[in-house]
Amino acid sequence: MDSKRKVTISWSGGKDSAFALYKILTSGEYHVVDLHTTLNEETRRVGLHGVHEVLIEQQAAGLGLPLTKLYLPPSEDHDAYEKLMITYYKQCARRGVEQVVFGDIFLEDLRLFRENLLQNTPLSSVYPLWKIDTQKLLNDFIAIGFKTVICSADADKFSQDQVGHTIDTAFAESLRPGVDPCGENGEYHTLVYDGPIFKKPLPFKTGEVVKKQYSFQKKNAQGESERVEKSFWFQDLLPRIA
Repeated sequence: MDSKRKVTISWSGGKDSAFALYKILTSGEYHVVDLHTTLNEETRRVGLHGVHEVLIEQQAAGLGLPLTKLYLPPSEDHDAYEKLMITYYKQCARRGVEQVVFGDIFLEDLRLFRENLLQNTPLSSVYPLWKIDTQKLLNDFIAIGFKTVICSADADKFSQDQVGHTIDTAFAESLRPGVDPCGENGEYHTLVYDGPIFKKPLPFKTGEVVKKQYSFQKKNAQGESERVEKSFWFQDLLPRIA
């Protein structure tokens, strides 16, 4: 009888979720039932990563793991997101899944949000990267042999020519002051295309780079909600036949 705990991995396709998966797999304590990814139902892309679902599908195939795709309406409807995730988590529980694995590192408010969601389900959470120094995480990620490309980045903190490049030690050393090494504050996002947990690398090619403007609500130092305008560079990543 398999005594390993069954888990589902919250999957963006980026380095933090990949490193969390790596730690779960190498621990020997868990059985990964699937990866689950939320996608915009119109664009078929992953949130602020901007990665198309075809690449996420191919990535999961390269990892040899099942993928569950969850589609969100394009509107900023938090209720729709919460309903979608709670429904999915309850489905997971019926399949014997016990825990959800997240790649969050230090954002307390995000963790609290996830915990509040899970209170409505039979599942609990696992955070393999929690409170680990982000410079150490990035250095270890590179040293272990993961390869990840920058797919989007805050235009206030990164230049256009930085997106589309693979993260290496030179990148880690060139970050501007105040930028978290792992981009935990949303400074940049990535797509992992190879590494020690891949059975085969993810083939892709780069398309155009576009700049997009976003506005969203954020709490200020006084705890008041205010609208913030941000611009991001997006490197379009395209499937390529291996």
